[in-house]
Amino acid sequence: MIVIPAIDLHEGQVVRLKQGAFDAVTYYSTNPAEVARAFEDAGAKRIHVVDLDGSLKGKGVNLKAIESICRAVQAEVELGGGIRCVEDARRAFSLGVDYIILGTIVAKDPMAVKDILKAFPGKAGLGIDALNGKVAVGGWKEVTDKSAFDLAAEFEPLHPAFVVYTDISRDGMLTGPNIETTLSMVGAVGIPVIASGGVSSLDDLTALAQIPGLFGAITGKAVYEGRFTVEDAIKMVIQPIKHP
Repeated sequence: MIVIPAIDLHEGQVVRLKQGAFDAVTYYSTNPAEVARAFEDAGAKRIHVVDLDGSLKGKGVNLKAIESICRAVQAEVELGGGIRCVEDARRAFSLGVDYIILGTIVAKDPMAVKDILKAFPGKAGLGIDALNGKVAVGGWKEVTDKSAFDLAAEFEPLHPAFVVYTDISRDGMLTGPNIETTLSMVGAVGIPVIASGGVSSLDDLTALAQIPGLFGAITGKAVYEGRFTVEDAIKMVIQPIKHP
């Protein structure tokens, strides 16, 4: 399992939200590129970037910040937020990102997803965000009646590069990841799964690392709040903490 630190962008700044709520935003840095460099210096091989404003508006918004991140690091950059069509995807890649994450359209516009996966094989992943097992879209403002597991399985034949599975109830709350549902997602599909939401400690990462086949885990607020460092998290995954 790899550790993937997150950079969430709002109005060009690095922020974290609680359960996706823009009225519960905490600002951490005005220099996203600097944050990305610090993550890379700590050993991160991949960085997770979310254009929060893009998620709401349905188009890329924080383009300058995203480009600055890509120029600042050699680490892989995966980007989600506001990618709705092939042209949006092409624009994202032109900024220098290595992978894109398709969110809202996975539930709303499957044909667009198919077009993007076909146009950029091996470079597009699915972002499936769930509340009580149901998929949420549009910056988590709308909860659908679609099962997160069923939706991921629906696109498996198209060979997405990965699935970022987020438990919204845990995101930004530092309450621990939902191990049970993450395990279920890994078991439901043959696509590499990246867990997101709720990581609050090295113990949480240890627990996730015990899930057979889990590709990666995203960590955000815990790092910004000083619960642990990216360097310590990566070392822990390489040499897991042993408990008595």
